[in-house]
Amino acid sequence: MSGVFLTDLDHTFLKNDLTISDFSKDVWNKMALSHPMSVATARAHKKTKQFLQNLNINAPMVLLDGSLIVADNKIIDKKTLNKEITSEIINLGLKHSLKPFILAQKGEKLNEVFLYPKDGNEYQRRLLGRYINDEHLILVDNTYAMDENFKISYMADEEILTIFQKKLQSIFGDNIKCILAPEAYMGCFYLTVLNPHADKSSGLQIVNDYLKLDFKDYTVFGDNFNDLGMFELAGTSVAVANAQTKVKELANIILPHTNDEDAVAKYLNNL
Repeated sequence: MSGVFLTDLDHTFLKNDLTISDFSKDVWNKMALSHPMSVATARAHKKTKQFLQNLNINAPMVLLDGSLIVADNKIIDKKTLNKEITSEIINLGLKHSLKPFILAQKGEKLNEVFLYPKDGNEYQRRLLGRYINDEHLILVDNTYAMDENFKISYMADEEILTIFQKKLQSIFGDNIKCILAPEAYMGCFYLTVLNPHADKSSGLQIVNDYLKLDFKDYTVFGDNFNDLGMFELAGTSVAVANAQTKVKELANIILPHTNDEDAVAKYLNNL
């Protein structure tokens, strides 16, 4: 097999109502008969599996912004923040009136948990409305750190998170990685704090170690700032029409269609 395809999910492959059209499913599964096909997403494993039901995923998945790499329902790589540094970040956030979501691993196996605060802000409450009945959600009075934390996520207005990001970087330096980006679903921004070696580009490198191909053989699709690392690494980078301007500037190809118009599937169908 030659040619590997990895796509982001939200605002790239998923429609805005978080569905995948029958057309996209059909095109994807036909391509998967002869090509490695997978995803590179900020989403957790459990939620990603829900979205990708009936799709043939035959290459490792890059999850949680590159913090977790999974193949055949087994962890092949993970990069986490420890309990101590996560607790320090949580406490610093509280001083800025910010409470986070924590995505962490519970135990040794592929068992993620999503800790969310009881009194989160309006953006967080609206987002949680999309997660009703998800079994990995854990409501907490006071957000706390687990032993292994994949990422810490804050949602707020851009100005507030910009100030907080600068504070984090001044204190923790190279011990963390911060990604500040627009949150199109909620109309705000989100700040993601990760292990310093976790991002989609490092995830793509792990995938390539697994598949043992050449980066020029990879085509990646995306729309937001967390996709930029893999855009720089892959042989072909493709931005959907609704992508952020900075993403389009780095892309080799800008599609004429949005995620709501099956942009990725139409590109694959025309190859």
